[in-house]
Amino acid sequence: MRPRLPWRPGTGPAAAAAGLTATARRIIRLNQGFQLLFNLLWWMPVFYAFQKEAGLSDGQIFGIQSIYYVAFCLFEIPTGLIADRIGTRNCLRAGAVVMTAANLAPVFSPSYTGFLVHFLAIAAGRSLTSGAASAYLYDGLRAEKCDEHYLRAEGTARALGLAAKVVCWPLVGPLMALAHTAPYVLSAVSAAGSLVCAVALPRVATPSRTGGAGKAAATGGGRRGRGGASLRDAGSALRCVASSPWLALVMVQGVAVFTLSRICQVNLFQPILLDHGIGEASHGGVLAAMTVAEAVASARPQWLSRRLPPVAWVSVLSLALAGTLAGLTLGGPWTVVALLCLFAAATGFAYPVQRKLVNDAVPAHAPRATLLSVESIVDRAVCALAAVAAGAYLSAGHLDALLWHSALATAVLLGAFQLVLRSGTVERSLGRTGTGAAGPADPGGAGPGTRTPASAGRRDTPA
Repeated sequence: MRPRLPWRPGTGPAAAAAGLTATARRIIRLNQGFQLLFNLLWWMPVFYAFQKEAGLSDGQIFGIQSIYYVAFCLFEIPTGLIADRIGTRNCLRAGAVVMTAANLAPVFSPSYTGFLVHFLAIAAGRSLTSGAASAYLYDGLRAEKCDEHYLRAEGTARALGLAAKVVCWPLVGPLMALAHTAPYVLSAVSAAGSLVCAVALPRVATPSRTGGAGKAAATGGGRRGRGGASLRDAGSALRCVASSPWLALVMVQGVAVFTLSRICQVNLFQPILLDHGIGEASHGGVLAAMTVAEAVASARPQWLSRRLPPVAWVSVLSLALAGTLAGLTLGGPWTVVALLCLFAAATGFAYPVQRKLVNDAVPAHAPRATLLSVESIVDRAVCALAAVAAGAYLSAGHLDALLWHSALATAVLLGAFQLVLRSGTVERSLGRTGTGAAGPADPGGAGPGTRTPASAGRRDTPA
């Protein structure tokens, strides 16, 4: 039997919208507005020059960046627990408030301390929303019985955010000429707009969780009870990953996509262009072209053929990313630009598919936001190690070797993933536990060997 895909190929936007309830459409529109405005950081293209003009040294600038990544990882678990305790909608509101304040810090204190506070607050704000936004959208559409629209909604939100950056980032230079702090003020205004979207989000039915967390909520326990429930959520999340080979495998597979895309599009983007004789004046145009390619692909994951299940598509796209990195060592300037755009398009296709795979793999009644934070920590921890290795390669002048070794490491990781997937370990585990999480044979629904009676395996049970 052909596996069911988590989208409906061949349906246009009008047909897709026809199956949505009024509440689902509202959730999707407000989520798109929130994602666009929350992530619209006008200062991104100029923050290095802005800090240099404020008197910071290179050591101070990159030291703050290192602290930022460490802080992001440290904040992920507690903010995931907060989302599961106070609700994802409230967590989005809190994240928007923190992000608004964070973007104003350099305006009032353009110093080392001001920028350090700025990036620490951004790490807190983004970690508050990193798992909560996806969890709210997924649970909201599932509660409306419109969960088949999740993939398109996630991809479209990402595409709109990328398109906004293409439009807005070229305006940063002229705006700074008018008002030096304009990028930070506009970023704060955008974050405030995301708060408006978060406040307008409707309340949705969320999955009830049995056990300690549910009991604490039902009894209205005090501060100690809520703290104990949060610890139980953390323990539940870790046990869930340990006892669910399918969830762990899906998370590991996503590491390749996140690490390759982050390292190439952030750390290695300028070194690659400079190595092929592409001057700094052209970097903005190349980045805009890559962003357009990623935005188009993110908005149209349904273009992927249904001949392969989604889990296979993520592996294929990861290999495409690796092959593109290797190809960058062989071509001239125009070939490099084309390959970078191809790299961005593959990233755009992979992200929404991978996100849905992880959400589908989360067992019923598990703390979803906490588990998504665990995935984020794994991705960023591997990315941090890769960044250290990339710095060592670049310092030694071995950029081509770095690209080839990255491609080979990805191929080895995905080869091991396929061996484990085909070994039958996942199917046997699912058969023993009877979980309702999605498995490899049915990426959009129940896995092989699962038991899914009407009263089990549901995530849309009202809390």
